[in-house]
Amino acid sequence: MSSPHNPGTTTSALHWHPKVAVTDQTKAAEPWPVAQVQALFDMPFMALMFHAQTVHHAHWLAGDIELATLLSVKTGGCPENCGYCPQSAAYDTGVKADKLMDVAEVVRAAQAAKDAGASRFCMGAAWRAPKDRDIAQVSAMISAVKALGLESCATLGMLAPEQAQALSDAGLDYYNHNLDTGPAYYRDVVSTRQYQERLDTLAHVRAAGIRVCCGGIVGMGEEVVDRAALLAQLANMQPYPESVPINSLVRVPGTPLADSAPVDSLDFVRVIAVARIVMPQARIRLSAGRQQLGEAVQTLCFMAGANSIFYGDKLLVTGNPEAKSDAQLLAKLGLATLKVAT
Repeated sequence: MSSPHNPGTTTSALHWHPKVAVTDQTKAAEPWPVAQVQALFDMPFMALMFHAQTVHHAHWLAGDIELATLLSVKTGGCPENCGYCPQSAAYDTGVKADKLMDVAEVVRAAQAAKDAGASRFCMGAAWRAPKDRDIAQVSAMISAVKALGLESCATLGMLAPEQAQALSDAGLDYYNHNLDTGPAYYRDVVSTRQYQERLDTLAHVRAAGIRVCCGGIVGMGEEVVDRAALLAQLANMQPYPESVPINSLVRVPGTPLADSAPVDSLDFVRVIAVARIVMPQARIRLSAGRQQLGEAVQTLCFMAGANSIFYGDKLLVTGNPEAKSDAQLLAKLGLATLKVAT
């Protein structure tokens, strides 16, 4: 197999073969300079896909697709001004601000997700940063979700070290905190927080022993170099995130990015392929925007190394393909055996 740092060479044959197990050794062998990541983006499409498949098949079981479900446990009213987000209090998007859900409601949703085939249950709250009383309530949710036999994930905004530790003590498996884009373009997307604040929260999460879910959004007007800078930032973390969600911007009326030009489908697939190459042992998750991608583009994304999706008809407050449609697509591709609800 070729070195992931030498995209110009590949193996002479590609075999999809099951591996015994996926290890948790997610430290990069050497740093990924942004220019080297961008060089992957510049490869001919077919060569890039072949290289990404080679890396993917060397590290992951054949047909292994993780199903995760995301629930908004506290919707709207966020004080941040992220240009893509319909939950920001700064924009008129029709999203109503609600209070934090109670534990019983969350448990019912988690049980339904498990019954539908999900193995990870993610809870999202529209906060800049939670208060300590919020951490106590979310910790109760985490414990209840874990009791169902599901992996748990939360995304609650920025965390202080003691808050991250409290979530860890409650049994949280993953914490999601996306970087959104590369460092240079970040200021064009949000001005109410700094990039370093995102990195600080990720450091607190790691220090508390929680695995990291961190990715970004494609289609916010960024250049290829910004996509390369995002993936380099992620790949150079020690260790890099165990889970990397890649979102295609959902253009929500009322947000500053509502009129952004749609990202080219093959350019989106390139992001998936490069993410797979530079983070070979991460779960690369197709996240927001899958409805607009369609089956053919999603199939290319799976070929490029995506091995996780959000499963369910809603992602926080935006649409997502129906579970039945996902089950049918995965069954057609032979990627997972899912019972289609009748």
